[in-house]
Amino acid sequence: MTRVAYRRCRLFCILLVGCASAGSGSFASAQDASNVGGMKTFGTAGKAVYPFTEGSRTEAELFTYKGSGCLTHMWFGGSWPGWEETRIRVYVDGEQTASIDFELFLGHGIGFRDEFGPWGTKRIGKTGQPSGVYNTYRIPFGKRVRITAQLAPGHDTNQRFWYIFRGVENMPVEFDGIRLPTNARLRLHKLVNYKAQTLEEINLVDTHSAGMLYQVTIAAHSDKLNFLESCVRAYIDGADEPLLLSSGLEDYFLGTYYFNRGMYHNEVAGLTHLNKNDHSFSAYRFHEQDPILFKKGLRLTIRCGEQMGNQKHNERTQTWKAPATTYTTYVWTYQW
Repeated sequence: MTRVAYRRCRLFCILLVGCASAGSGSFASAQDASNVGGMKTFGTAGKAVYPFTEGSRTEAELFTYKGSGCLTHMWFGGSWPGWEETRIRVYVDGEQTASIDFELFLGHGIGFRDEFGPWGTKRIGKTGQPSGVYNTYRIPFGKRVRITAQLAPGHDTNQRFWYIFRGVENMPVEFDGIRLPTNARLRLHKLVNYKAQTLEEINLVDTHSAGMLYQVTIAAHSDKLNFLESCVRAYIDGADEPLLLSSGLEDYFLGTYYFNRGMYHNEVAGLTHLNKNDHSFSAYRFHEQDPILFKKGLRLTIRCGEQMGNQKHNERTQTWKAPATTYTTYVWTYQW
């Protein structure tokens, strides 16, 4: 090899080593540092406290924080009759009425006070009995966030209560490559103990802004399980014809044949309660990995039973008449 060729080869090798070092070390670190430079972790925890000072009519403040950021973690513990119905409210940016207001178990996908555990996913879980529920919901705020707790109706005695809250200042909300706008806010839409009649189509959410469907929890009971025949329909941006999200209610939660294999939990969906004797179930479904986006609004519905068929395509109408069924539903959306 000539001296010139040697020098060229040596320079090429040095450049390769330099690029490798920058990609795996200093350059990447500089990028990461610039991304997190304006971020700051905040939070609190309460242990063996009595947050309910005046009985069930008092809403006790557990945590407040001023600034711009995102809640990233909540955990709750306690043990008394009705603990699972304790109300947690999250007030965002000075709201007078909390846009997020949930019962502890239903807010974590669990219906009918089912104490089964431990189980967990990256977003929700239950690690103990009767309590130890957690979530890592991303709850963004622009000016302030405030979290309160309130005993369920009929419970007037102070109780021991444990909690953990944590978040990060200036943290964007991202799901599988989709970064939400900075003005996106998480909202909870509820339907509580609604008794639907045979073949009635009911709204789980009807909103008229832009946004993204995030999570759905349904708890229902009836005289027969054939209310599970219901298809989930999404009417996006005022459409007359829906986008069918499932071929049955158990299919929407990734189950089959009326949940014939019993309870399960994964990152996309889970069955948190099933009793085939009293025909009841509860389940959750996340839409992080298969986003359902809307620009002008979303109406999400289910039916009490089902009637399917399309005369335009010469499809024969099939009908499954379920008896009157009682539903409680929680639908979480990001809206902007």
